[in-house]
Amino acid sequence: MGPQEAAGAPKGLLIILSAPSGCGKTTIADRLLKRHREWVRSVSVTTRPARAGEKEAKDYYFVTPRKFQEMRSQRELLESAGVFNFFYGTPKSFVLEKLRAGKNIILAIDVQGARQIKKALDKNAAIVTFFILPPSVRVLRERLEGRNTESPAEIQRRIELAQEEIKEAGFYDHTVMNQNLEQTVLKIEEHIEKFLKERS
Repeated sequence: MGPQEAAGAPKGLLIILSAPSGCGKTTIADRLLKRHREWVRSVSVTTRPARAGEKEAKDYYFVTPRKFQEMRSQRELLESAGVFNFFYGTPKSFVLEKLRAGKNIILAIDVQGARQIKKALDKNAAIVTFFILPPSVRVLRERLEGRNTESPAEIQRRIELAQEEIKEAGFYDHTVMNQNLEQTVLKIEEHIEKFLKERS
């Protein structure tokens, strides 16, 4: 991080949600944002095609592989990772600008990205991290199959990756099992409120 970035110490809280594909991190982020209108979502860039119902600049910024590589080489991304033959990344300027303005930002990213961000951000940045667990591998498979967006082979790959990602849960400040959406959201809110209270 350069001197200019370090000069403006972030005032807001960065809330990182990670989970295996199909564990509901996007749904949880949506619910938290509805309950806290002043919070902001960090929208990632990706090279994967948009799924049905996804909107540009709301769900992702959809870019070409060439554009993504340009952004990465020009250090415009706070983190980046390759997942299932596609690339994902977090725009740096947006996150730093909002944090310095005192906004709380929700970022739903994978384990690789969470590690990169914690390493990249200033030590004074307030970050709280959550790993969302599925109730079981069987339930996770059912959720993935219910989306109807991946082939059986892709679902199996996601299950195998999920089992690897779950091993990284200890890296996070908190792990929360998403058995009931409302209870999961409330549990995350409790942890965030406690963090903010201790910080003030």
